[in-house]
Amino acid sequence: MAKEKSVEAVKSAAAQPKKKRSIVKYFKDARSEFKKVVWPSRKQVVNNTIVVIISLVVSGLAIWALDSAFGSLLMLILGRYN
Repeated sequence: MAKEKSVEAVKSAAAQPKKKRSIVKYFKDARSEFKKVVWPSRKQVVNNTIVVIISLVVSGLAIWALDSAFGSLLMLILGRYN
């Protein structure tokens, strides 16, 4: 019985037309949300940028080292069978 009521409630909710939101209301809502955002300070942005750059360099070096090692290993294996 309860299942039938919930199915009917969903059907009646789906049958109702959706309200159209205006573009003006959208931008007003977006502006109010931007006021709630806590923006980072310049110092935080610089520190985070430095951390990202260092992480990229370390990751790049690790990938380069593995690529070189596997390439050398492959050349060693193929060189023996040539």
